[in-house]
Amino acid sequence: MDTFPFELVSPEKLLISEDVEHVVVPGMEGEFDVLAHHAPLMSTLKPGVVKVYKTDGGEPRRLFVRGGFADVNPRGLTILADEAIPMEELDAAKLDLAIRDAEEDVADAVDDARKVRAQAQLDQLRELRGSLF
Repeated sequence: MDTFPFELVSPEKLLISEDVEHVVVPGMEGEFDVLAHHAPLMSTLKPGVVKVYKTDGGEPRRLFVRGGFADVNPRGLTILADEAIPMEELDAAKLDLAIRDAEEDVADAVDDARKVRAQAQLDQLRELRGSLF
């Protein structure tokens, strides 16, 4: 199978920069798969897990993202994440902090559209918390 360049960047650092075979991305409209030669696409991200598959056929590398953007273009896939944490580093305390931040976002929303988006993110974080621990 063909590979393509993939980068995952958070405000703190570059987490991944390598050729990969397949990436599953948690898009706002639903998860989508990116393979080599994918059509150009831009998507916002919902809180969820990015799964990165390399050519070795092993288990995917999994990273939790709290939102951001994905850009698929002829040069590959770039994810600019608001926050990205490798799943092996994710713990209950960090996830609980993200949930508290999302609860504050719901409370601070100034209009219905922002409140709906903030509530959706909060619901997704709670779902992730419930499924991991």
